[in-house]
Amino acid sequence: MARCRRRPPRRSARKGVALTCAAAFAVSACTAGSTAMVSDDPSTLAVGFTAEPQNFDFTTTDGAAIPQALLYNVYETLVKVDEHGDIKGLLAESWTVGDGGRVYDFHLRDDAQFSNGEPFTASDVKFSIERVQQDWTISLKSAMDVVDRVEVVDDHHARVVLNEPSNSWLRTMTTRIGAMFDPSGVADLAGDPVGTGPYDVESRRRGDSVVLTRNPEYTRLEPAYSTVVLKYYADATALNNALLSGGIDVISGVTAPDSLPQFEADNRFRVLQGTTNGEVVLAYNNRRAPLDDVRVRKALTYAIDRKALLNAAWAGRGELIGSMVAPTDPWFEDLSGRYPHDPERARRLLREAGHESLRLNLRIANLPYAVSSAQVVASDLAKVGVHVDIEPLDFPAVWLQQVFTDADYDLSIVQHVEPQDITTFGDPDFYWGYDSPRVQRLLDEADSGPAQRYVGAMREVARTLSDDAAANWLFLFPNIVVAKTEVQGLQRNQVSESFDLTQLRRQGQR
Repeated sequence: MARCRRRPPRRSARKGVALTCAAAFAVSACTAGSTAMVSDDPSTLAVGFTAEPQNFDFTTTDGAAIPQALLYNVYETLVKVDEHGDIKGLLAESWTVGDGGRVYDFHLRDDAQFSNGEPFTASDVKFSIERVQQDWTISLKSAMDVVDRVEVVDDHHARVVLNEPSNSWLRTMTTRIGAMFDPSGVADLAGDPVGTGPYDVESRRRGDSVVLTRNPEYTRLEPAYSTVVLKYYADATALNNALLSGGIDVISGVTAPDSLPQFEADNRFRVLQGTTNGEVVLAYNNRRAPLDDVRVRKALTYAIDRKALLNAAWAGRGELIGSMVAPTDPWFEDLSGRYPHDPERARRLLREAGHESLRLNLRIANLPYAVSSAQVVASDLAKVGVHVDIEPLDFPAVWLQQVFTDADYDLSIVQHVEPQDITTFGDPDFYWGYDSPRVQRLLDEADSGPAQRYVGAMREVARTLSDDAAANWLFLFPNIVVAKTEVQGLQRNQVSESFDLTQLRRQGQR
């Protein structure tokens, strides 16, 4: 996942906002194939990826590859999100919320230790949260702006006081910004991570692999695999071949869905398909005519056959959605039927708007799903009198500059993978160019209002975005994992940045 920097948002959009775009597999590995040897020892697991971390410091380096490898595995958070989207305790055994949602009291585990032997205490909670505010440089850090102070009540009791109530803050603490650090373990975050998780980074072979080994200081639960080798491949073919030949045990995320039948027909393997947070979005530049006219945006949305697009772009694997909401979000409702494929209605709306003939540029990330989707978009829009010039842009550098930063585009296609990134539509400076006082008010109301109003207000945001055709949500990217049958406990739904190794077990192991 490549992370996108953005202009500073207005205050209404800043609380709890973390913005990310593009697929996790968009970052290429540095070699044509991984060459690390994997042991036949049943306590060793090899997992194949295509996005390699360039270092281990996710406090200053954007991208999904680092938290994918380290979050929950090496670094732990006070709370984590499970595959159903529910928040569970991790380093916090329990927590309470008081003062109208402003005060969080976390009661910490008394048996947690960092891999350097230092005990985990409330002082580390204070250090870690304050460090996000003071030293982190990635855009996600803005989600911690709502924190006023952290108090150490005792070694195992930390109190976090917010400036104002925030119904989203606890959920953001399940992401990388909630990772807990030891003050004596941050000197070399890029090369030597120190966490409380069940694994420690043993070694790294740049362009090839990262080796995680069991953290001897972790006593809560012995991981099923004492060694995990994360192996990196430059393309889907090499990744698939590695599993077929026994070089790896798991493909973390299939990037060529057409290859799935060979695994589904082979009883050596299991294919798991679930959901992600990754919305593949046809962005409309809401600040640029004629896309500032809701009739034009609705016309384009009616014109595109999204089911046919999903079949063409991702072999029908995925899910149709109608707003910037994944099924694992608490406020999800199925809005996929709001804009059925209706070319005649599209033509009528274009006539009403005075645009029976249009020419638009479609500047896309040069990634397979975007290129395939663009062909369907252009074909469908041509049938209603809209000529589209497709311009693939090098991702991430050129796309990020031209589309995301400069907003120099009419239409664009990229995947947005950040959890709960519906909040980006509350920022008029975000590249959508969408400026809706109603949505901004609802987002503020959802975050700082009564907790019981949170889900309802967020649902109203999703409906409003759909009503306004603020964008066209083409499909939700699937989470497709392929593994040898003896590997159990893999998550069907990908709801966090982590490829979570902590729930894995070997066949027959309880």
